[in-house]
Amino acid sequence: MESMNLRNYAHIGDAVWELFVRKYTVYKTQNLKLLHKITTERVNLVYQAEMLDFLEPMLDEQEQDLARRARNCKIPVGRRNNQFEYRKSTAFEALVGYWYLEKPERYEEIISIIKEKFFSE
Repeated sequence: MESMNLRNYAHIGDAVWELFVRKYTVYKTQNLKLLHKITTERVNLVYQAEMLDFLEPMLDEQEQDLARRARNCKIPVGRRNNQFEYRKSTAFEALVGYWYLEKPERYEEIISIIKEKFFSE
């Protein structure tokens, strides 16, 4: 199924998601303070956990398995973070990384759905 471990997919997915959000925001405003606000609203564990909740009904069996295993990875969770949301956020990042590296057509499909639903203000 995958060619690298789930933590590495999550690491790549974190960067890909942030780049996607930043790319989106630079076309919305030139105000750096507003750019930062929009980016931090969408690149955080709560928002990413919500993204996983939104996407879960659309996942195929293989993707559901990847998300489940990523959620269950042993990862250090900071004291101030909600462990449940942190794990869901990690699962979202792992999926994004997996799609980006292994299934670019699926990545584009999912990003199009996300853009239409959440980024079309």
